[in-house]
Amino acid sequence: MDRLQEIGRRRTFAIISHPDAGKTTLTEKLLLFGGAIQTAGAVKSNKITKTAASDFMEIERQRGISVATSVMVFEYNGMQINLLDTPGHKDFAEDTYRTLTAVDSVILVIDSVKGVESQTERLMQVCRMRNTPVIVFINKMDLEGQDPFDLLDEVEKKLDIKVQPLSWPISKGYSFKGVYKIYDKALNLFESLKTKINDEVVTVDDINDPKVDQFCGEYAQQLREDIELIDSVYEPFDAKRYLSGELAPVFFGSAMNNFGVQELLDKFIEIAPYPKGRESDLKFIAPEEKKFSGFVFKIHANIDPRHRDRIAFLRVVSGVFERNKFYKHTRLAKDFKYPNPVTFMASAKNTVEEAYPGDVIGLYDTGNFKIGDTLTEGENFQYRGIPNFSPEIFKELINKDPMKSKQLDKGIRQLTEEGVAQLFLQEPGSRKVVGTVGELQFEVIKYRLEHEYGAKCDFETKSFYKACWITSTDDSKLGEFKRIKGNNMVIDKEGHDVYLAPSKFILDMEQNNYPELTFHFTSEFKTQNA
Repeated sequence: MDRLQEIGRRRTFAIISHPDAGKTTLTEKLLLFGGAIQTAGAVKSNKITKTAASDFMEIERQRGISVATSVMVFEYNGMQINLLDTPGHKDFAEDTYRTLTAVDSVILVIDSVKGVESQTERLMQVCRMRNTPVIVFINKMDLEGQDPFDLLDEVEKKLDIKVQPLSWPISKGYSFKGVYKIYDKALNLFESLKTKINDEVVTVDDINDPKVDQFCGEYAQQLREDIELIDSVYEPFDAKRYLSGELAPVFFGSAMNNFGVQELLDKFIEIAPYPKGRESDLKFIAPEEKKFSGFVFKIHANIDPRHRDRIAFLRVVSGVFERNKFYKHTRLAKDFKYPNPVTFMASAKNTVEEAYPGDVIGLYDTGNFKIGDTLTEGENFQYRGIPNFSPEIFKELINKDPMKSKQLDKGIRQLTEEGVAQLFLQEPGSRKVVGTVGELQFEVIKYRLEHEYGAKCDFETKSFYKACWITSTDDSKLGEFKRIKGNNMVIDKEGHDVYLAPSKFILDMEQNNYPELTFHFTSEFKTQNA
């Protein structure tokens, strides 16, 4: 198979949702239908009976939540599916935002009982910024949830996107009978607590086929009325509008019961985009270009705690990545080769000889990579668009065991390079201030420092409002500001000056008092101004 054919058979996407909407469960069922796993785990009441395939960190197994993006690769109907399961918890939204830069489309899971929730709205905003194609899967139809038409209206209103149902539920809750597949006129009938794949569907000539009455009973007439209303209200499905991010096809089902998942997967591989190119600071790089290039969107240390490994997750954008070949690290202006690139099935890793656009591979790293770094086949450019956010919560790192200072320093440096948090140093005494977008991240940091690096710590809350990176063409004014605001000045791990503003009022006042200074609210300001 040639290079262009390999590109065409790849689909790279992320599953996103509000916590507890069923995202990780849907991920497992897609793997089940793809033959990648034989039995699925069950996530119930924040306890994992059989550990979810995509949750491999110990803290995830204990809490029953996903806190790190997992990458899974499987084959289905001749297609290679690269699936990224993202954290659902809002405190780890930054990891999800970065992951969305590495995918070409998204499946958005919505709980039929709770509808569109706040985290879903924020995730969708990121998708719309990039015009990412979105498929909506409305989950938990076997529970007493909202009316399907009300859910569609809510999706359109809150997520600011037009929808088009491609399947439709036959009743809901305790009387849920299954779905009618609008696009190929077939019934898929529901059985509760199915543990195996059931490929049996009932094909009908149209919605008035007598078989609809036979299988749907008293709900057949309501189904016909619903489909008639859909035909009159919603425009026919337009694949071009979906690919441009304007229209979201909608599917209904119950991931816990393996129901509605195959319809979703089959239609996904038919309509989802093949790998897209990316903008660089030099030009747009198309996937068909012959020379290899890619970017790092995530770094994870100690996926296997027994081996203390550090892996950079790289999205291949163009050309072909080949094992043991030298590639240019454009930020360091150095060439490196990678003898053991890997693909993933959650924590399981397999060495690969080559990778094509759309693929996500892991590169063993000794500390050379940072999030956003670019690898090329000799060209000198940098990919754009790895988002970074000003922290919202700040705490000072307190070392509980001075004998383990080196382990603590190494651990917090590696964790912040992964993007778990941001690290700021304050003089005198090189005090370490850690900034995050959520409270739960401190729990994860504390847990990982102890169990992966053998270093115990505490955190002391600091009352800062926002971190602002400061630049100025007037060195004297910058020096004056740093001298007067010394108690609030820190440097990030790259040595940039950062002002930790105590409140919005004071920040606004300082911006007015020092017009010669520029206050940046992202550490990516150099890239943005390039």
